[in-house]
Amino acid sequence: MKILMVLTSHDKLGDTGNKTGFWLEEFAAPYYVFKDAGADVTLASPLGGQPPLDPSSDAEDAQTEATKRFKADNAAQKELANTVVLDSVDAEGFDAIFYPGGHGPLWDLAEDAASIALIETFAGSSRPVGAVCHAPAVLKHPKGADGKPLVSGKTVTGFTNTEEEAVGLTQVVPFLVEDMLKANGGDYQKSDDWASFVVVDGKLVTGQNPASSEAAARKLLTLI
Repeated sequence: MKILMVLTSHDKLGDTGNKTGFWLEEFAAPYYVFKDAGADVTLASPLGGQPPLDPSSDAEDAQTEATKRFKADNAAQKELANTVVLDSVDAEGFDAIFYPGGHGPLWDLAEDAASIALIETFAGSSRPVGAVCHAPAVLKHPKGADGKPLVSGKTVTGFTNTEEEAVGLTQVVPFLVEDMLKANGGDYQKSDDWASFVVVDGKLVTGQNPASSEAAARKLLTLI
């Protein structure tokens, strides 16, 4: 079982002067779900190498069992520091693709041609595609075989407008995940803000927020 995890390379939070990147829990929890299930995990990012970590996700109050495990895991840290360049990745041989969130993907992965092509390839061959929190942003441009947006007519979730408002970034982000999924014809569902909530439609798995990352990864595994 081989799983491709794709992380952002984008570290600028709009024009705020603050940093962003990937969200630690949304990487660590799925990574260990996959590893503990015996999966061979490949990490990739648009620029390769060390992806930028959103500093907010490294704060004390954002730590979980998975993030603590990662911080004590030298092998995993080395793996993360050496992600492969995304456009060098061939979908062949992978059983599923998974995107951790953080605000970074809104800027780079949402518009990344290699990412779009990979998602279309995985979806077109009935292999699971998973994304959590802000990472459903990567579903902005991929199309299905019918030429419509991949999420059109599918039940999906992602970071809510009210969650974005709560973190004060509604006017900073290039687009709102909830609005984009709806605009692309998705049947957008959500639970309470910050509660774990995961939606599965066919081979597409989406999670609402950081609390949903482990559950989303487990759902993805059941589809392989």
